[in-house]
Amino acid sequence: MADFPVSILIVLLAGVGLLSLLMAPRVRTAEGFFSGRDEQGAQPGLLTLTFSQVTTWIFARSLLNAAILGYFYGIAGALAYSVYYGSFLTGWLIVDRLRYHHGVHNIQGFLVARFGRVGSGCFNLLISLRLLTEVFANLLVVGMVFGVAGSGGYTGAILAVSGLTLLYSMTGGLRASLRTDVLQMGLLMVLIVLLVGMALLHPLFDWQGVLTSSPEWNSPGWILLVVALLQVLSYPLHDPVMMDRGFIADRSTTKRSFLHAFWLSALLILAFGLLGVFAGLQSGEDKDVLITLQRLLGTPAMLLLGLALVISAASTLDSTLSSASKLLVVDMGLGRASAGSGRLAMALFALGGLMLVFVGSKDLFDAVAISGTASLALTPVILFSILAGREVARWSFVANFAVAFAGAVLYFLEKGGRIDLIGPLFGVEHSYSKLLVITIAILLSGLILFTLGLKPKAVTQAPSL
Repeated sequence: MADFPVSILIVLLAGVGLLSLLMAPRVRTAEGFFSGRDEQGAQPGLLTLTFSQVTTWIFARSLLNAAILGYFYGIAGALAYSVYYGSFLTGWLIVDRLRYHHGVHNIQGFLVARFGRVGSGCFNLLISLRLLTEVFANLLVVGMVFGVAGSGGYTGAILAVSGLTLLYSMTGGLRASLRTDVLQMGLLMVLIVLLVGMALLHPLFDWQGVLTSSPEWNSPGWILLVVALLQVLSYPLHDPVMMDRGFIADRSTTKRSFLHAFWLSALLILAFGLLGVFAGLQSGEDKDVLITLQRLLGTPAMLLLGLALVISAASTLDSTLSSASKLLVVDMGLGRASAGSGRLAMALFALGGLMLVFVGSKDLFDAVAISGTASLALTPVILFSILAGREVARWSFVANFAVAFAGAVLYFLEKGGRIDLIGPLFGVEHSYSKLLVITIAILLSGLILFTLGLKPKAVTQAPSL
């Protein structure tokens, strides 16, 4: 296990936490709590919205995943993970179409109009799973920085970060999340630039080695890149944090924030992935990216890395909690639309995430992948219903969701080694090759089901003379 300078980390993170608490406004209105507007009812500006979008996608688990993929699969792994950040482009397209063509204020409203309550119910199940696993996965990374699972440092760090984040999130809801995201994003950019700069200036860093680190075109990294390209259309629609930010500003600000978030987040995550590629090329006998980075870059780099992981986790947690409160109170209508109801929803969701952390296992960490695979059910919804504006039978939607969830569970079981159905059938062994097979099967099934369920276009008769 890598050694982080825990004492210095605690002092610096306490300062960041105190600043976040001081910056978080005390919001009393439902509009401010759920929509992020200030006391005068003004929408967030371009910089705030862009930084908030980026920092909620440059989260602790994503940083670690990018480094790990680069470490084991070279430049292909780093590029594959960066492709997912194309979700900001497809996400903007989806949001713009929903708001200005279909005239809806949230995704659930559109799904109810097209597929009834069963449509919004399936969608709410999917994004609830997404939100819970985000809380769980990011808290796991926080614990890992401060100790091995089950140790006092591990448990204390998780409780401290989740408690502090919950406190300032409950104070101001989405408004607090947006304001603190600006601070946290600024710090995160500085930390990533410093880390990458240390790697680039290292005497062992070799651009030619990095760029040729994935010579085999059938390597898992390139296969994952194909999977990412297939998932990048549906992926943003199942991320309520991104989607919520698509409905709170005017059309121009929203478009520009998504476009700027795309290039900035893709650049940052690719840079972090290059850290992993560099470490992988110098791994020697090591089998862990963090251990290799510590050996190559020393304690100062581990301090920067620890700060980046914990700050990004906190930033993602506050955004996740604000989206969870909106989901439960506004979108699902489970409480009165008030700041008090939102705070209660936040507390319940945080408690659910903590329960997953402390009763969880490797199985639950693998389960994080379920929501991304299941989100493929949304691809035909986007193509047929949102973009083409066609009416599709409700049974097609339900059957499509059932197939996608079944495929996601199958991947979970295959990845965990519980079953081996895909390998003998298709001659593939690596989990990413199996994921590609499942992804293609889900997409083809969904497109066929929606084609079969297409309703005839309404014919508008010309007025009689």
